[in-house]
Amino acid sequence: MFDLDGVIIDSMPLHIRAWEVYLERHQISPAELRGRMLGKHNPELVRFFWGEHLGEAEVVAHGQAKEALYREMMTPVFEEYVVPGAVEFIRSSPQPKAIGSNAEIPNIEFTIRRAGIADAFQTVVSGDHVERAKPHPDVYLKAASLLGRRPDECIVFEDSPTGVTAARAAGMRVVGVDTGRVGLENVDVRVSDFTDPALRPWLEANV
Repeated sequence: MFDLDGVIIDSMPLHIRAWEVYLERHQISPAELRGRMLGKHNPELVRFFWGEHLGEAEVVAHGQAKEALYREMMTPVFEEYVVPGAVEFIRSSPQPKAIGSNAEIPNIEFTIRRAGIADAFQTVVSGDHVERAKPHPDVYLKAASLLGRRPDECIVFEDSPTGVTAARAAGMRVVGVDTGRVGLENVDVRVSDFTDPALRPWLEANV
């Protein structure tokens, strides 16, 4: 099972830039953005910058508009942000695979189609498909169920402490893809990306 952002595509720099551009278009200073983004979802950021008085429809509309801007900005530079070795690894792996991500479905579909790996996944589960998004285990438990696998049969590729917490709570093994250079903890093996020489030996011993 694969998270999306930070595992297949190292998208955080473009997400930050898209938020900066979107806020500036609305005459809002992005000065506090970087300190607010870590672990936050779009509705939280929208309400912080626009105010708690916003109605739900407005919150959703701002979030969707920012994500559309992100995809527009990412399109011409997509290949530059793909995590090294990710596409080749996913294409060559014979095991059933799923996406398990808190990302919005349009972003997930954009990424896997653009990378040419949409047909490599048997199922896609986002935080919108479950009652509780990560760090709760629901995303990964639903993905395992759809794949017809027990949690202890699953290996999750994650890049964030939040995602690792979700995978561990689901009772799964975890490969920490440390694209954020945060020194991921509580993982079975930690790699810099999919070309890391530590990855294949660990998988051969555990799959």
